[in-house]
Amino acid sequence: MTVDYFADDPRTNLERMLVGDLYIADDPEIADRQQRAMRLAARYQATFLDDRAAARSLLDELLGCAGEEIEVRPPLYVDYGSNISIGARTFVNYNLTALDVAAITIGEDCQIGPNVQLLTPTHPLEPQPRRDKLEAALPITVGNNVWLGGGVIVCPGVSIGDNSVIGAGSVVTKDIPANVVAVGSPARPVRDL
Repeated sequence: MTVDYFADDPRTNLERMLVGDLYIADDPEIADRQQRAMRLAARYQATFLDDRAAARSLLDELLGCAGEEIEVRPPLYVDYGSNISIGARTFVNYNLTALDVAAITIGEDCQIGPNVQLLTPTHPLEPQPRRDKLEAALPITVGNNVWLGGGVIVCPGVSIGDNSVIGAGSVVTKDIPANVVAVGSPARPVRDL
C-alpha cells in the first residue's frame, strides 16, 4: 500500500524542496532544472581550457552567485547550481561534487581541494519513507578563508567557521568553529589557529 504523504499539502514537490521540506524528486520541473545544470556544467568543462571568458560566463549562468576572481577547475558536478554561492577569490580544485538541493554558501578566499563533496540532501532513517523516495536537504555554509583538504566530505546542515582548515579525507558531520584545524571521521578540532 502506497502512503500519500502529501494528501493535505497542495504544493508541488519543487515547492517543498525549495523550502527544505520532504519531497519526492519525480517532479518534471525538478528534472528540467537538473538537466539544465548538467548541460551547463558539461559546457563549462568543454570551454574551460580554450576560452576562460566564455567559461566564466557559463559559470555565472550555472551558479547562483560567483564572486570576482574565483577559479573553479572542472569537472564540476552539481544538482542545480543555482543554490551555490562562491565568494570572491576562492579557488576550487578538480572534481567538486556540490549537491545543492539546499543552499551551499562558500565564503571568500577559500581553498577547496580536489575531490571535495558538499552534500546537502538527506533521506529518512525509517525504511518505508526512504523506500517511497522521500528526501529533503539542509544547507551547508563554509566561512571565509577556509581550506578544505582533498577528499573532504561535508554533510548536510554543517557550518564551518572562518579561517578553519579541514584535513584531507575528513568527514564533517557537525559544525566546526572558526580558527581551528579539524581532522578525522567524524572531523574534530585538534588545534586552534
